[in-house]
Amino acid sequence: MSEDDGALSARGVAVRVALLLATSLLASWLAQRAGFEPAQVVSVGTFLAIILTTLLFWKLRLAVAFLGVAVLLGCRVLTLKSFIESTQLEIILFLVGMMITVGALKELGFFTWIIQSVIGMRNMTGPLFVVSLVFLSALMSCVVDEVTSIVFVSALVFQVCDALKVRATPFLIIAVLATNIGSSGTMLGNPVGILIGYRAGLTFEDFMVWAFPVMLVSVCAGLGVVLVYYRRQIAELTERLRARRLMGLGLGPLVQVRYRRGLLILLALIAMVGSHHRLERLLDLQTNTMLIVAPLVVAGVLMVWRRHRARHYVEAEVEWWTLLFFMMLFAVAGTLERTGVTTRIATDFTRSFAGRGGLLLPVILFTSAVGSAFLDNVVFVAAMSPLVKELGSTALWWALLFGACFGGNITMIGSTANIVALGMLEKRYRAGVHFLEWLKVGALVGLVTCLVAWAALTLLAPLMPALPPGR
Repeated sequence: MSEDDGALSARGVAVRVALLLATSLLASWLAQRAGFEPAQVVSVGTFLAIILTTLLFWKLRLAVAFLGVAVLLGCRVLTLKSFIESTQLEIILFLVGMMITVGALKELGFFTWIIQSVIGMRNMTGPLFVVSLVFLSALMSCVVDEVTSIVFVSALVFQVCDALKVRATPFLIIAVLATNIGSSGTMLGNPVGILIGYRAGLTFEDFMVWAFPVMLVSVCAGLGVVLVYYRRQIAELTERLRARRLMGLGLGPLVQVRYRRGLLILLALIAMVGSHHRLERLLDLQTNTMLIVAPLVVAGVLMVWRRHRARHYVEAEVEWWTLLFFMMLFAVAGTLERTGVTTRIATDFTRSFAGRGGLLLPVILFTSAVGSAFLDNVVFVAAMSPLVKELGSTALWWALLFGACFGGNITMIGSTANIVALGMLEKRYRAGVHFLEWLKVGALVGLVTCLVAWAALTLLAPLMPALPPGR
């Protein structure tokens, strides 16, 4: 994810374009020298060009993805039929339904109620506020997308810090770190979760059994890190809270919010998604049918109930730009699988680790963490998932999930939640965060949580069931 492309000089744009073309051509030439077939060479070069575009020209990623699909179709590496099959429309529809539902929950005041509940807590202290902030951020990102979660948690941070006249940046960073960790707990928190769940044949129940507990332990580990790292800022917050209570003041105005309708809608959605596997078996439906249908049913009911806002939900709440990019990315990544590139890489990968299979898990975990620190994690997971699929281990899918989510904490451009939060901070205070200020705590939290995930997966791997057949 790059800086604003419009702020680059002509020379800077030329350098980046040259780097993109040179790297793509070099990768294609190396693939050809390694004995790859022409179709494989084209597939590798095109996919790498899209990845580099997301890093060097973030705003042009969709345009280059369109051009990449055109190149693959023109070179007969991709057919119209395989293009449609590879766009993962099921995942796109799931995300559309979730975005519409979340948009309605915003208007119903559900998230405002959550913020008011935290502000109204009695005997608040600095450590208690940080603990509440961390678990609120983590759990909210489990049940709604990470971007929606950080938008509302950021509003809470700003309100509290403005009332106490303390710098908001440390507490906003804490909220973002917890959001990224929490997004690994269920399928609902991050597009990476639904992508991995669908590709690996993992159910919502699988996430609750294997991912959610690891996420909770990782959140506690991350909480311990930030409590120590920001101890001075937290102590200052405690002093300001004590002084404000002595003056008989709270953290802000409290309003009554009708939250029950929003809460019931969210609980209904979670219940439908959570029981999708059992409902599919009961109704003899194809795998993941109810998983995809659940958010569409809830979104449809909401659009009927609030029909005067239905068009707004579809046009304003659904991130069509992002979803179109995902579709093109999935299609291009699918050619790596169809042309045999991932099979060859997986074979070489397995051969390199022959007799050292225990190293595969940390390699996948830390590679995805480092990759997701500099690339959009969906891009990285789309690139890695065919390889992990060929390797055929359940534990490796979880390693890919945790690496992609936890690695987003390492840098300030590591996840969409990071960028959204920093944009809100800049807009409100006309102040930014220095790259090293984020890197110091982000890398520390990223390393600690990845180590926790590695230890947990190593212990749990022998207990994990084999992947479903056909996945």
